[in-house]
Amino acid sequence: MSNTRTYGGYRTGGLWIAAGISFGAVVVGSALALFGMLEFDEQCAQGLVTGPGKLGDIRNRAFPPATICEFEHGDVTSIGGGFVLGGLLWLSMLVLVVCLLVALVAEWFEPRLGGALVIPVSRAAKLRRTAVAFFVTGSAFLMFYALAGWKLLAGPSSACAAGADWKYNPPTTLSYSFLPPQATCRFTSGLTRRMNPDWVASLATELTVPALIAGVGFGLAWGRRREERRAIRQRDAAVS
Repeated sequence: MSNTRTYGGYRTGGLWIAAGISFGAVVVGSALALFGMLEFDEQCAQGLVTGPGKLGDIRNRAFPPATICEFEHGDVTSIGGGFVLGGLLWLSMLVLVVCLLVALVAEWFEPRLGGALVIPVSRAAKLRRTAVAFFVTGSAFLMFYALAGWKLLAGPSSACAAGADWKYNPPTTLSYSFLPPQATCRFTSGLTRRMNPDWVASLATELTVPALIAGVGFGLAWGRRREERRAIRQRDAAVS
């Protein structure tokens, strides 16, 4: 008697394809936007980029990547801040997030066979699939967190002074948090500054969401597979 039994699983192939395409669009679009930022701030400061009124401030935006030159009566941005590229980047990011989260949440369920969106899948295959998703999303979170928060892990009370050869008067750490990975640093001049840009700390926190969703799916799949194995052993024992 075969020990392999199929159960219901949602079709998520289209969601993963859409997530992959949108991820590629985000990468390519962000690269174009970053290229457009090169020397844009210097061009604004030198008057090569004109705007409505007198130039006030120049700042960089994390997403969509853009340099924004603030004039008295309006802003002038690099290509990443334009309607076309900026809109495409936001749309691609929205598609990526929605498809990724829906595909991961779909792995939680075991619907009845027969539906248009349901395919037969064994619990062993479901366990392998959820394990891969958990490994990928968890690795992405851990690698990014290691880059953003290694100073905190080395010693939170001295995070601001980590990574540099401060022989005299190192900056002090006024406050810190592990999630988001952030610290407020004060220098001897009295200047205070955050350890990480706000978008880095936010992204490190947001990456926990897909990792947790994938972890729940893996846990459910592992529990169902374990239950199935127990039932198979009991059946084999009864037959013998």
